[in-house]
Amino acid sequence: MTAVRWNVVAPADPEVAGSLAASLNIPSTLASLLVQRGFGNPVAARQFLRPSLEGLTDPFLLKDMDKAVSVIVRTIRSGNPILVHGDYDVDGQCAAALLTRFLKLAGAAVVPFVPHRLRDGYDFGSAGLQAASDAGASLIVTCDCGISAGATVQRAKEMGLDVVVTDHHLPQTLPSADAVVNPRREDCESQSEALCGTGVAFKLAQALCGELGLAENSPLHFLDLVALATVADIVPLVGENRTLVRFGLKMIEQSRWAGIRALLEITGLHGKPVRAGQVGYVLAPRLNAAGRIGEAMEGLRLLLSDDPREARDIAMSLDTINARRQEMDERILQEATDEVERRVDLSEYHGLVLAREGWHPGVIGIVASRIVERYNRPTILIGFDGDEGKGSGRSIPRFNLHDGIKRCAEFVERWGGHKAAAGLTIRKDRLVPFREAFNQVARAELSSEDLIPTQRVDIVSPIRALDDNLERLMRHLEPCGAGNPAPVLGVEGAHARAPTTVGANHLKFTLDDGTGTIPAIGFGWADRVHADWAQKRLDVAVQLGRNEWRGTSTLQARIVQIRPAD
Repeated sequence: MTAVRWNVVAPADPEVAGSLAASLNIPSTLASLLVQRGFGNPVAARQFLRPSLEGLTDPFLLKDMDKAVSVIVRTIRSGNPILVHGDYDVDGQCAAALLTRFLKLAGAAVVPFVPHRLRDGYDFGSAGLQAASDAGASLIVTCDCGISAGATVQRAKEMGLDVVVTDHHLPQTLPSADAVVNPRREDCESQSEALCGTGVAFKLAQALCGELGLAENSPLHFLDLVALATVADIVPLVGENRTLVRFGLKMIEQSRWAGIRALLEITGLHGKPVRAGQVGYVLAPRLNAAGRIGEAMEGLRLLLSDDPREARDIAMSLDTINARRQEMDERILQEATDEVERRVDLSEYHGLVLAREGWHPGVIGIVASRIVERYNRPTILIGFDGDEGKGSGRSIPRFNLHDGIKRCAEFVERWGGHKAAAGLTIRKDRLVPFREAFNQVARAELSSEDLIPTQRVDIVSPIRALDDNLERLMRHLEPCGAGNPAPVLGVEGAHARAPTTVGANHLKFTLDDGTGTIPAIGFGWADRVHADWAQKRLDVAVQLGRNEWRGTSTLQARIVQIRPAD
């Protein structure tokens, strides 16, 4: 438990909030939260609270969409097979499943493929070319990958193959494909730059409907896959993404796909309303586990299965793999934390590069995120297998990780990513100079003030005001996630009553500030507090939620941050 700087959101103008509340006939608390988030205009607020599928953008505003449609339609009409090449994470699996099902709906011969993380490596590579050759494909359509695979695309063209790249990662040099559909291209006029890979695949499906003679609403049948991927990939839940997720979450609850139904059953979510948080923390990790430490094709097989028994068997297998992944996470986190505590002078190192032989490359990104949470520094974890290491990094808002690694690129073999997350490949003899160079970049960009953790707090409130009605009002802001975070409430000068450790590393206690009490749970907090923490007065940032237990639903505060009150 360390000092944390609260960034309390400026209170909403009472007149603006009052006017909005009257215009929309909503409670003042909800109106204040909307004004804080930039929706003080009644029209904008109404569109935010009640998004409509009628507001989806024209898919042909995406650069090269017309070329992509032309190539794909020509291939379908020729009868030649199409290889749909996804990535091994949830976004890549969902995108590949969406395009595979949609193109089959149009009568195409489709072969789906996602690479094995360790055997095949990241992105569209030689394994994808071999899969296309084995399938006799004349066209490769990538989804959630391919933008950095210039050399592989060039080889495919030399082999006489057509290639359509659909991706959402930041482009450097565009590959020489027949079409490159990526909303983050500098010359793309679409306002859909925040789409994930499955979102781009959905736009491609929209664009294909007219030429293939399919009903205009055909792609809407896949919104459950779009919602699953959009939440899992942590892209901003604003604008079009918010609309897609809002409707997609409802479709997940009643999904027509056997694989999604099986995931709901084994996680206990079947027959219940599904919220974005449950997608991110319950459903998505099981698909991600397949790509991280197993066979990503198993996740894709689950999403493509139409056999309930087969789907349940695959889902159970992924559940077991996810449990193994969680064990790996905890072990690597402990080893990485021990290394920081024993060997790193945090006053000198503003950027962390931690490495060890045998750290699994499929889970180090998750652990890097948790190290960032703990030490508030851009962090890269590298797992070595002999002389070569694969690294995964996460960052803090004030540091652009993509640019930071770029400035140290002379020390790495390969790298890519974006502002908040990145991956790289490095030789062991380059580790030390890379670590020092990365720290120098971080020290140049980050002051000591920047390294003090900051917690956003929407409203500071006494516990007596944290009631069931407020929790119900907060739900109107959902789906919440990146770009539209769940409201955080600050409680000052409180005590933790009857604290206990539950599960592997969770804190459970009653939060008491003298005005009232509320049950609280801090997931993953047991090893983040000092021995005497419960004897001190505390400032606690929480999110309101429900504790569902044996058919009973009670109000509960989920701990976001704890700091000493002084």
